[in-house]
Amino acid sequence: MRQEKEFNIQFSGLKIGTHEYEYHIENDFFNLFEYEEYNSTNVDVKATLLKKETLMELSLWHEGIVNVPCDVTGENFDLPIQGELKLLVKFGEEFNNENEELLILPHGEYQFNIAQYIYEMIVLSVPQKRVHPTIAASYEPDSLDEDELDFLDDWDEEFDDDKEEIVQVDEQQQENNKETDPRWDELKKLLTDK
Repeated sequence: MRQEKEFNIQFSGLKIGTHEYEYHIENDFFNLFEYEEYNSTNVDVKATLLKKETLMELSLWHEGIVNVPCDVTGENFDLPIQGELKLLVKFGEEFNNENEELLILPHGEYQFNIAQYIYEMIVLSVPQKRVHPTIAASYEPDSLDEDELDFLDDWDEEFDDDKEEIVQVDEQQQENNKETDPRWDELKKLLTDK
């Protein structure tokens, strides 16, 4: 079982400069967050920490595969994902992680945990609509044959004709609305005379 402390970065003893970390993420990582959306996970994460005199810059990058059910067929498939996240780490009076691009650590702190950032980065890189690649390929415009294209052209022309009729009816309704009841006109004058 994975522990959150595996994702602590101790920066107090590090020299100024670039430091790199690597993590391999599987489903047990998501148990830390009680997140069970994926059947399996195989993602590599690289973290680069650039330590400067008064602040630090953290760059996270990931690439891998999550196994998820297809939203169309329900069949499980491997979905390739990748993404990155950049975080500026500064020091202040108290801990503050409300800004997604800025982490403020209290003065005297010697480490911080990046598990939450890795979790968010991976989850946000998985599209909301998950469609198996073979299904998605069958809907590409290049896959339509001549009959299907002719049908779409005919349908498009019919739609344009219907749209013209709707516009004409709407214009007639607007003209009819211009003729109003004189009683309502008198009431409207009362509202504007205030």
